[in-house]
Amino acid sequence: MDAERRIYNDIMDASVTGGSLGGRKYYFDVVDYSVFGAMLLLSAMTGLYYGCRSRYCKTGEEATLREYLTGSGNMKPFPVAMSLIASYISGVTILGTPAEIYNFGTQYWVICFSVLLSGIVIAIVYLPVFCKLQVNSSYEYLELRFSRSVRSLASTLFLIDEVMFLPILIYVPSLAFNQVSGINIHLVGTIVCIVCIFYTVLGGLKAVVWTDTWQIIVMFISVVVVVILGSISVGGVTEIFNRNEQGGRLIFFNVNPSLYERQSLFSVIIGGFVYWTSYNAVNQTMVQRYLSLPSEKQTRMSIALFTIGVMIFLTICCYSGLLIYATYYDCDPLSSGRIKDDDQLLPLFVMETVGHLRGVSGLFIAGVFGAALSSLSVILNSTSMVFLEDFIKSCLRLHLSERVESIIVKIMVLSLGIVAVGFLFIVEHLGGVLAMATALSAIAAGTTFGVFTLGMLVPFANNKGALIGGLAGALMSGWVSFGGQYAYAAGLVVPHKLPVSLDQCEAKYGVNVNYTEPVYPNESDIFPIFRLSYHWITPIGVFTVIVILT
Repeated sequence: MDAERRIYNDIMDASVTGGSLGGRKYYFDVVDYSVFGAMLLLSAMTGLYYGCRSRYCKTGEEATLREYLTGSGNMKPFPVAMSLIASYISGVTILGTPAEIYNFGTQYWVICFSVLLSGIVIAIVYLPVFCKLQVNSSYEYLELRFSRSVRSLASTLFLIDEVMFLPILIYVPSLAFNQVSGINIHLVGTIVCIVCIFYTVLGGLKAVVWTDTWQIIVMFISVVVVVILGSISVGGVTEIFNRNEQGGRLIFFNVNPSLYERQSLFSVIIGGFVYWTSYNAVNQTMVQRYLSLPSEKQTRMSIALFTIGVMIFLTICCYSGLLIYATYYDCDPLSSGRIKDDDQLLPLFVMETVGHLRGVSGLFIAGVFGAALSSLSVILNSTSMVFLEDFIKSCLRLHLSERVESIIVKIMVLSLGIVAVGFLFIVEHLGGVLAMATALSAIAAGTTFGVFTLGMLVPFANNKGALIGGLAGALMSGWVSFGGQYAYAAGLVVPHKLPVSLDQCEAKYGVNVNYTEPVYPNESDIFPIFRLSYHWITPIGVFTVIVILT
């Protein structure tokens, strides 16, 4: 869940094409549907298994709330690491990252270095604090260090951010499924969400973690299979890099110091590091699973596996972008009208390259949906815990029995799932929902991370400074983010994509293209801060909090 939230702004203009890609019809066959159905069935069975294992089916007694929310602190490093990877490698990543490489070159690939640096800092600086305190909600630390007001501010931002992001997690893979099957987006999205709610409610964190584990394996296998077969069809790795070099896609050392440059070496490394650390160090979705392990040593091991796994998967996704360009280097699918949005690049590639192999397309879509399910289930589980700990117990100061608390948590999971399905019906029509989710993501990340960091590293930081700094950080990052989103939506700021070719469209695809070079607006009159690269939004929020607090 790194820059993919920003990368996927292009989805705001997406339109459903009724199961067609590039003017041709591509549909699943029985094998593809079977592979996809098996993924959903196995997810549901995982929740049923852990529900029964937690004495639902043995004695009728419910599992303890701690077991439901944290796995009793006895989880193993490998499945937790796989679950952590699954949280931040969503369907948005799988579809959005290749499109970013295709359109803007490989500079984004350097994000892997930022991920590595972030993992090291988290393990050394932030993890020991949470392991020592053993808090149920990561935001409980803010009350211990500052006050209940600071805790409430951070947890409120978290809840709003996650609720806004839920429909995107479902909509993105549903759109991809629609492109290869023709099945209505809302129908498949609703079915998948119901399955996710089922195993999250029934099995708790253990079901979430173990389902994430095999889902990330399916996702990895599906992408690797597509990449290998696609590379063979193009002519090998050497040919892929040659075509990308000729097309000007191989960019690793863009040292342009301009803050307006979408992808530069500085923005990717600095902005990427701050963004990844903001989410992975203090976000409840991560901390909850850090504390599901029995010792700090095992948690560090899990973080190491998580960091390496994310770097490998991001590398595969970035290579996929090169592969797609090498395939369509002489006929851009978007400019030729064969697709309607960048998010359809990878599904188009899959169907045209390996779609004739029975089951491969189904495996790919199962991987995309597995990524979505894993991210969705983690959000449902973590958000319900924040709601219980930070609002029911902390704000309202209610002292309830464990049974009542367990019921509240499960009702919260169910309610969030219903909200996600409801938003699915409007998200494709209201691009502003997606823009708002992106903006709120930056606000929540920068603000909370800044407050946590100063609380842990600056002894003289006090409650008043934390509250004012948090509010100032939220306002500043919100101003930058919402302003940038408005400028983008209004067409005042347009990303400058790398050149594409249409020379062989008629020969290869029978498409006659009347294409004119894009005319970019004059951005010099736009307020400078609204033109910034998305990589700088989170650092601005963090910097504002630090300046106010110190």
